[in-house]
Order: sequence, then structure tokens, then C-alpha cells
Amino acid sequence: MRLTRLVVAVLVVSALGGACGGGSSSSSSVTLHLGCFPNVTHAPALVGVEKGIFAAALGSKVKLSTQTFNAGPAAVEAIFSGALDATFVGPNPAINAFQRSGGKAVRIVAGSTSGGASLVVKRAIATASDLKGKKVASPQLGGTQDVALRSWLAAQGLRTTTEGGGDVAVVAQDNAQTLEAFRGGAIDGAWVPEPWATRLVEEAGGKVLVDERDLWPGRQFVTTHLLVRTAFLRDHPDVVKRLVTGLVDAVDYVNQHGDEARSAANAAIGRVTGKQLSAKVIDESWRHLTFTVDPVAASLEKSADDATRVGLLERVNLSGIYDLKLLNELLKARGRPQIGGLA
Repeated sequence: MRLTRLVVAVLVVSALGGACGGGSSSSSSVTLHLGCFPNVTHAPALVGVEKGIFAAALGSKVKLSTQTFNAGPAAVEAIFSGALDATFVGPNPAINAFQRSGGKAVRIVAGSTSGGASLVVKRAIATASDLKGKKVASPQLGGTQDVALRSWLAAQGLRTTTEGGGDVAVVAQDNAQTLEAFRGGAIDGAWVPEPWATRLVEEAGGKVLVDERDLWPGRQFVTTHLLVRTAFLRDHPDVVKRLVTGLVDAVDYVNQHGDEARSAANAAIGRVTGKQLSAKVIDESWRHLTFTVDPVAASLEKSADDATRVGLLERVNLSGIYDLKLLNELLKARGRPQIGGLA
């Protein structure tokens, strides 16, 4: 079943007033509905809310209302339903949203995170061929890690199906469920974002078989970027510019204040999931990430090609998916190099 035909329920993990949420004055004239995930790969979003960076950039006339999600396809459904105006999300759900809407519904306005995803397996598994006949998890069918997993398996000559058949059975499940399933032996591996990859290693005795950075030029690929509803961008460009300003400030903060940023991100994750990460897990998972407002556009094209090859996406023309004008205006004003989208 192709992604264009998937019907994905809006799987809202939590609607927060604190952990991935907060706001400005109750006299706000505009409400910005923003999505993110309780993952370390969303650290700029989590820190931006937790430290009040977004609130400061948005100002008193904009109220920030947030929701958290387990994986990208659910966040995209919330975009389509109008429940979200913008969301931090991975490349493949953004591509799917763009394709499904004929290139009209969404625009990527900035990057956020590169790296931070791995295939973690049982220690007895040494090569790809050892996965034949095994069960491996991903966060959600058609999500960024799901496409990466299926594409890598295909490159190793291993077939998968969206129904969980083929040489390797790929099962889509919540990341917390994956940790427990891996501990209990119900699955043999998982391609997951941080901090879950590190948790599978540190808390469940797994080992990294594939660090996804090793599959990309310069070890850089988009993991998280900021996706905005085109209609909201058209109607409220000033609000989106303030949001992007907050993101630039949040990325700067994360890169310049590592200890404080890890603490803030961990506090936010704890409020969503009910438990903060250990210092070892958050420190190790942080090491696998690069926080940047560059959306690494070239990697988006490859992600689309990969999704097409594994039967999860019709071939799509991505021209117009990026609108980096507001981001580049901000970067230029700060004396920084501007960033390009697709050629």
C-alpha cells in the first residue's frame, strides 16, 4: 500500500501546556498550533519551548499551542486536518504531505537537526543477512526511519512488504513499545531516532549495526525540519518569520549551551513520557546529532527516491517544497551565509 493511500489516525501522544508547549499572553490575536516529538532529534523544538525562546520571538500577540506525536505521518494528518499550523517532522512525512496535496499544502521553511538515527540489533546479529526471517521495528509505516530501514534492507537484497511480510518482517510501533519488545525478545532490532537508539543499547543490551550517518555524504542528512501549512504561511507570514527567528535562536542556544540545552530537552521529554532520560543516555544520543537550520536539501531528494523504490511513495516532483525566504532574510541580517533549497 502506497503512502498516498494511507489513512493514518492523528496519534496525539500529548497536548501540552508545558513540556512541548507554552504560550504568550491570553490577549493574543493569533494562535500558532505547533507540533513536535519527545525525541532528542527534536531538541531545538523542545528547548525552544522549555526555555521560552519561541515565546520571546513570537511576542505577546501570538499564543503558542503545542502537541506531541510519536512519528511523522500522524503529525502530517494533523496538518491536513487543520489541527496544526506547523510541525517539526522528518523528511518522508513532509514529502508525502507535499505529494498528496499536489505541492500545495505545505512548505519546509527551515532545518533543525541532522543525524541521530540507527539500526540497533541483538548482539548475535553480525550482518544484514542475519536479519532474514527476523522481526525489526520502525516508529511508523512511511515515517522517516521506516523508509530508511526498508531502503537499507532492499540494498542488502532483503525484501519487505507493508503488511509485515517478506524476508524481514518490519513492524511499526511506538518507540516505547519497541524498547520493551526488544528487551523481551519479541523483535530482533529497530531503526529508531535518538534517544531510542541509545536506549536500546544502554538499557536493553543491543548494538548498533548501522549508524545512518555512515550512509550519507559528509555524514549529514535531514532528520528534522520545520514544516508549515502553506495557507498559514500565506495568511500569517509575520508569525512564521517570528517562529523561524525563534528556531534560529533555539539552534544557537543548543549549540552554545550544551549542558543547559540537554537539561531543558530532558525536562521536556520527562513531562511527555513520564520519565527523564539518564545522563548517560542523553549525553550519548546528543553526540550523534548536528543541530542546524540548514535543511540539507540534497538528502530530501534521496529520501524521496528511497521511498519510491520501496513502494511507499509515487514518484514526486519536489520543486517548490522549500520556502527559505524568511530564513535567509534572518541569516542575512545576522551576517550569516544563506542556505539553498533544491536546484
